[in-house]
Amino acid sequence: MRVLLTGGGTSGHVTPALAIIDIIRAREPDSQFAYIGTEKGIEKRLAEKEGIPFYPIKIQGVSRSISPKNIKTAYLVMTAPAKAKKIIQKFKPDVVIGTGGYVSWAPLKAAAELGIPTIIHESNSVPGLAVRRLESKVDTILTNFEGTRNCLKERDKTICVGNPIRTSFAGIDKAEARKKLGIDDSVRFVVLSFGGSLGAPKLNEAAIDIMREFSSKHDDVEHFHSGGRNYYKNAMQIFAGYSLEKNKHLDIKEYIYDMSLYMAAADLCVCRAGAMTLTELAMLGKPAILIPSPNVTDNHQYKNAKALADKGAAILIQESELSSDLIASTVERLYSTPSELERMSRAVKSFANPSVGDEIYKEISKLVRCKEKIKRKEG
Repeated sequence: MRVLLTGGGTSGHVTPALAIIDIIRAREPDSQFAYIGTEKGIEKRLAEKEGIPFYPIKIQGVSRSISPKNIKTAYLVMTAPAKAKKIIQKFKPDVVIGTGGYVSWAPLKAAAELGIPTIIHESNSVPGLAVRRLESKVDTILTNFEGTRNCLKERDKTICVGNPIRTSFAGIDKAEARKKLGIDDSVRFVVLSFGGSLGAPKLNEAAIDIMREFSSKHDDVEHFHSGGRNYYKNAMQIFAGYSLEKNKHLDIKEYIYDMSLYMAAADLCVCRAGAMTLTELAMLGKPAILIPSPNVTDNHQYKNAKALADKGAAILIQESELSSDLIASTVERLYSTPSELERMSRAVKSFANPSVGDEIYKEISKLVRCKEKIKRKEG
């Protein structure tokens, strides 16, 4: 199978695409893949790191405020599909799959106009702008949440399959992960905190508060934090301002590429509540303190986090309630109560869907076979 993927802007859109590659490759090892994204987007870095051929197109999102930038956006919206068509005609895919973000609009629109099978996957409960604009054009819409169908007009082509998960998140042993990361045997408790690929100032501040008030005060604690591309330098300035860089058990990185390894090694995660993150936590059974982003459509991260918190699978702290005392004392309590962490681990595992890969592959292969039959009849 020849598969062209698209999606980007944040790792939350790219990771599902890479997971879909894993799913197809496990079942059809001879499959060929390529990726369409923006030159400066994180999708380029992640796709190339995986050895996936990358084709850039120029496209950008619409500014919500009145801005000259939107004039350029309008021009790119008109020209990007033509560029995408040339890439599609060169690669000759059997199917084009998008996972959201403004970059996915042009390739999926172009593929639909060329009669290539098209699929878009929506991880969040509330569909983004790209999905809403594409729903009438693509052949199949796959969703993570059952309720997403109610937000769309094309309900007959919408199928709830869950979130694709990378194969690296399956079957990772905590002890093995810690050994690979070089974590000393004296470390009893590992904290992993992150705020997304681009970063989040509030998450960085919270992580450093944890390091300052908790992690640095316990010799048996190791703490890893991903500061994000946009805010890493600022995070490091705050980090150094407290002289925390002298502590060998505290580590702030710009971006954590092998997240599955770090998450497997962790006893506790402190993070946002994006759909992909919650899927990964569920697969690995990781207790988490969730701090949902307030800057998302229909406050869907809060709804995601509350669903887990209501089942005892996570602790929810809204950003507006966040303080250094609250976040540090919550981590301290969990560190001191292993039984609570164990209960949270069992609860979050109930949100995992082990058959998601089979369901996604079934829908992809079914669409490709159906289109091939139609082509043969027309021929």
